[in-house]
Amino acid sequence: MATLDELMELPGAMAAFEFRGSGELLEQRIAYPERINESTLDLLAHMCAANMSIATMQARGWEKVTHMKGFYPIQEFTLVGFDWSVVVSGLNRERFKDRGKTSLPPFTGVV
Repeated sequence: MATLDELMELPGAMAAFEFRGSGELLEQRIAYPERINESTLDLLAHMCAANMSIATMQARGWEKVTHMKGFYPIQEFTLVGFDWSVVVSGLNRERFKDRGKTSLPPFTGVV
């Protein structure tokens, strides 16, 4: 899994952040504080946590109703906006779950 500093090296990255499943912002790196700040990232982290929960509910429901597999678990998603987009990953969390770990690492995101 990429570190926040590695995510900040992506072309066009404005910010990288970690957050808990509850939406609590844990750590962040901001390249352009005039365009995005910690307060905005805090709101974004909560929105990403909510979207991850909704997508998980939909994926689990779809698998139950259709008996199709492969939609759950939601590992990553992208939210495309007018001014900027965010990519969120929980892939590292799924790897921990697969190994039977109960303490999960945070989600990561890049704007």
